[in-house]
Amino acid sequence: MERLQKYIANSGYTSRRKAEELIKNGKVLVNQVPVTELGFKVSGKEEIIVEGHVLKKEEKLYYLLNKPRGVITSVKDDKNRKTVVDLIDTSKRIYPVGRLDYDTTGVLLLTNDGEFANILMHPKNKIDKVYIAKLNGIIKADAIKKVENGVEFDGKVSAKCRVKLRKKDASKNTSIVEVTIHEGRNHQIKKMFSKVGFEVLKLKRERVGIFTLDGLKSGEYRPLSFKEVARVYAMYNK
Repeated sequence: MERLQKYIANSGYTSRRKAEELIKNGKVLVNQVPVTELGFKVSGKEEIIVEGHVLKKEEKLYYLLNKPRGVITSVKDDKNRKTVVDLIDTSKRIYPVGRLDYDTTGVLLLTNDGEFANILMHPKNKIDKVYIAKLNGIIKADAIKKVENGVEFDGKVSAKCRVKLRKKDASKNTSIVEVTIHEGRNHQIKKMFSKVGFEVLKLKRERVGIFTLDGLKSGEYRPLSFKEVARVYAMYNK
């Protein structure tokens, strides 16, 4: 027996957090009866309907993509632009874990395992997201310290992070910094540096937790190994 929201997430329909919202809002039926209790447990033999869709457990799929520029981090796009899902050769339904901007490159995970996605995105797990940013201008220690300590944007102060100056080029008036954050707010890196007077010219995500771009060129992807998936569950699903 497992909690209904976990069963829905494991079916690949959505994340556990979203499943909880659907249950509270009466969008889930178990054997034709609406269930709104988050502690409700199921065996998997029941007929479970979410938003009118009968759930069927899917084979779990996990991919690591080196996202190129100019690709939308979405399942589909109403302007018919290429999406990250278009880059993966599978007929099964998958979706990206979190988001990268249209012009941001690097590590992006895709799956149909809602629980796996929730583990990687949940703030409590404080999973490292490591970015390399090219800035216009030469950034100094005081600006770096401000970003590390947290800056306010969109009505909220960013959590503490780590910033390491990798390179500065006086002739081109640019800096390269490595930024490690645990949050995943909209346009976060760009907004943090904008608050201290710097524009992000290029942005690449080099690592998410244990996952790096090793061996993957831009636009290439690979399936995750069983050991990698198991390691994520073992490290964070507590």
